[in-house]
Amino acid sequence: MAVTPAKENILKRIRQALSNPVPLPFPQSEGTNSVFLPAADDLEVLFAQEFTNLQGKFAFCVSEEDMLKQVQQLIAAKEWTKIYCNTNKWKEPFSNTINLPGCDASITGCEYLVARTGTIVMSAAQQSGRTVSVYAPIHICIAYTSQLVYDVKDALQLIKEKYAGNIPSLITFASGPSRTADIEKTLVTGVHGPKEVYCFLVEA
Repeated sequence: MAVTPAKENILKRIRQALSNPVPLPFPQSEGTNSVFLPAADDLEVLFAQEFTNLQGKFAFCVSEEDMLKQVQQLIAAKEWTKIYCNTNKWKEPFSNTINLPGCDASITGCEYLVARTGTIVMSAAQQSGRTVSVYAPIHICIAYTSQLVYDVKDALQLIKEKYAGNIPSLITFASGPSRTADIEKTLVTGVHGPKEVYCFLVEA
């Protein structure tokens, strides 16, 4: 296809512009620096505040033994009889069903917790897979203080380093129970995912 004079003129101007780039007027605006102030409180406190603000239910555990006791007490108090968990570490104490769609609650771990937004970060690389935290009506996440980060970019950077060139096919960010205001602008929870989300944070 022949290049018309008008097209050639446009291409010439593009080549000239590329050979003489214009300096950025605001060099700090390229996204290399966080726009958010550093955390004023401990990450545990900040996460708990933000997570509960999003209707999440938070519990701090001083040890794994304390966490096991608290989770079992919750299950008994709520009278949940079908608990789904395919994370090897928690299968024996908690899991009693292989039927995810019919369970009362699911239990997973996570990759990281983002304190600034109260967000649980999960990935397809975890043994819990893609669906466990979404299909069950109740999601229980067990996490450790060592998994706390301040911002989303911190979590993404750590995932990138952790999986070194083999990034999981899905990274999920869950901030409290599922909710939507699509119908008459009325906020409804539990429509596209769990109606309740619990996070048990274990001191590590």
